[in-house]
Amino acid sequence: MSSLEEAETEETVTCLHLTFYHPGQGEKMMFRCLSFGKREQVRADDTAKFGRDSSLCRYHLVDTRASRIQFSLQFYRKLHTSEHGFEIKNLSKKTKLTVNQTELGYLNKVDLPWKCIICFGDYQILAETQEGEAVDYFETHLHLAEAPILQERCLPCLPSLQPIPENGISPSFPLSQGTSPTEIDENEL
Repeated sequence: MSSLEEAETEETVTCLHLTFYHPGQGEKMMFRCLSFGKREQVRADDTAKFGRDSSLCRYHLVDTRASRIQFSLQFYRKLHTSEHGFEIKNLSKKTKLTVNQTELGYLNKVDLPWKCIICFGDYQILAETQEGEAVDYFETHLHLAEAPILQERCLPCLPSLQPIPENGISPSFPLSQGTSPTEIDENEL
């Protein structure tokens, strides 16, 4: 037997890519404690916390406007599947957190979509999940954006986390009396 045959099977690792933006990052350097450009392993049972308290938060933001603990990300395996996901929870009593277009108050949590924009205050974070098989840990890979993420990615283009009924009519856009949905050929757009 060769050493290749005896080697452990290599498994892929779930990686959460986070791209950070703040309009004052050039002068205030609020991201100076973050390690950009390299992957970092996080144990699956650890909660990844973001905020200004370096003793409590793995990802330290150097900004007095950020909460001591702003939000947390928890890695989990979905019930009855081999798929993994992340849950995001707002831990700030003063600042609301939005994930795409869903607003989270203090202690509210939601599953993190595979690609979304997280906002609080002037902070914008693009989160993209790269799926993997490993169950003992995941990786984070931090990036720094030069320009605002919302302008680059066009937030209204991102899907809302609000459920859409089977009839396709969203309750936030009620149709006026007497009108019905009209089918449009994609070439007419």
